[in-house]
This record gives sequence, C-alpha cells and structure tokens, in this order.
Amino acid sequence: MASVAFTIVAYLIGSLSFAVIVSRAFGLPDPHTYGSGNPGATNVLRTGKKLAAVLTLLGDTAKGWFAVFLARLLAPEYGVESVGIAAVVIAAFLGHVYPVYFRFKGGKGVATALGILLAVNAWLGLAALGTWVVIAAIFRISSLAALLAALLAPCYYVWFLGLDAVAASVVAVCALLVFRHKENIRRLLAGEESRIGSKG
Repeated sequence: MASVAFTIVAYLIGSLSFAVIVSRAFGLPDPHTYGSGNPGATNVLRTGKKLAAVLTLLGDTAKGWFAVFLARLLAPEYGVESVGIAAVVIAAFLGHVYPVYFRFKGGKGVATALGILLAVNAWLGLAALGTWVVIAAIFRISSLAALLAALLAPCYYVWFLGLDAVAASVVAVCALLVFRHKENIRRLLAGEESRIGSKG
C-alpha cells in the first residue's frame, strides 16, 4: 500500500510543469502556445528571458530528484522495496510528460530524467550529464546529446549497480524520453535539426 501511495505522490510531484509555473510568474505566454509548443526550458528561452529558462530547468530537474529522493528516504520505514522505487521512478517521469494539472500536455522530460537519475545514484546522473555535455559540445545539437545520454543511461546503471527492478524503470524512462523526441529524430535524419545558439 505504501508503494502505491509513494507512486501517486511521485506522479503528482512530476506533474508540476515549471515551464508553465515560471512563465506565469514572469508574465510570459504559456509555453504551449509558441515555438515548439513544448513546456520546457529550451522553449521558455525563446522568450528571451534567460532567468526564466534557468529556473524552469532547475525546477524540472529538482522535482524529478525530489520525488525519487523522498521515496528512497522513506522506503525503509514503510517497507518499500526496489519494485516500489522503480514504480516511483516511472511515475515521476510520467507526471512530467503527462501532467494531470495541465491537461496531460507535458514536456519531453530531459531535465526531469536527469533529476531522477541523480536521485537514483549520483554517479549515474553525473555520467548521463557528462554524456550530454560532451555530445552537445562536439555537435552543438541539444536533442542529439539528450538522445545519446538516454540511450547510454541504462548501460551506466547496469555498469554501476547491476540488473534489478530499478534498472528496468530506467530503461522505461529512457525509452519514453526517446519516443518523445520522435520529431527531433526525424529532423536529425533530415539534417534539419537546429544547433545550440542558432537563431533559426
């Protein structure tokens, strides 16, 4: 029963869309209504408000981290095992992608996935972040960096922690993240994906 409660709480925390929350606080348009229509830091940055974009990035990362950290912190007290933590991992990410507070129209989940991975294991999160940074620095394409980090994250997990229920949840999160980037993948294959710093 505790696992179910933790899973629901994780979903509700994940459903907090900081792109929308921060935009409202700054008096900016709803991020669903311009640019890519994706409620994330990259789209908020298109308004020219760098602070709003940074706060969106930090908020979306923090909520993923907090949802999993809280569950792991309380798990021993309530007898929640690895399967329950795995459910929390997936629920937190689903909350971002399909937020109940915002008519289930969420973002792609890169920042939230990073927060989740950092909460699962700091080295896992740092390895994924390092992959993003290296690929982004070389190719200057944010979506490509996110996709490669997502593809490698499950490998990092197995390398650091072995195979278990949480490993399966990391695979599920990363697979959904890749799916949410399907339009980016199409543009990458067509050579049309924008580069970091591009005004186009």
